[in-house]
Amino acid sequence: MTKVLYVKANPKRDDQSFSTRLANAFLDAFQTENPDAKVETLDLYNTYLPLIDADVLNGWAKAAANQELTETEAKKITRLGELVDQFLEADKVVFSTPFWNFGFPPLMKAYIDAIAVAGKTFKYTENGPIGLAGDKKVALIEARGGVYSDGPAAAMEHTQSYLRTVMSFLGIQDFTLVVAEGMAAAPAEAEAIFAEAITKAKEAAKTF
Repeated sequence: MTKVLYVKANPKRDDQSFSTRLANAFLDAFQTENPDAKVETLDLYNTYLPLIDADVLNGWAKAAANQELTETEAKKITRLGELVDQFLEADKVVFSTPFWNFGFPPLMKAYIDAIAVAGKTFKYTENGPIGLAGDKKVALIEARGGVYSDGPAAAMEHTQSYLRTVMSFLGIQDFTLVVAEGMAAAPAEAEAIFAEAITKAKEAAKTF
């Protein structure tokens, strides 16, 4: 059975979010093609997601030295380990996120920090780093108010370019991108733009 991890990084209600609506269309089409697949949702704005802070850094150092952790350190370290394991166990991962201030929402970045762990998802060797995340497919489903895929604002796009780099570092090369962009820049055309993106999402889901 195929395991799909759906990582949602948007605090808005589904009906108020372009990125979530786009992801839902993608996942619905995917499940139509793959009825036996199991989709697990990780809502980053409604889960416990520790930041990489002093507790975490101290906890990792203590764990490596077989020292006792404080209750807070242990709680954070345990949760971060659960998130890494969940990511590794998935055959496919779908990220759904808006485009904020030329990048990802803060909790999306926090999640990426949580899963990029030496010895778990990558390792250092004498020949350089090697990804350990396995032969996995990743999709980024994103909504952008402006147009950043090409044109004068392309240099300000720091989401899919960043996520592709991180996933490649973790050993994942199969990357699908579905973007709805320009809805805020051209509000009169927003529904038409989004409808076209929905069509592209459904097509992309067939081969994901």
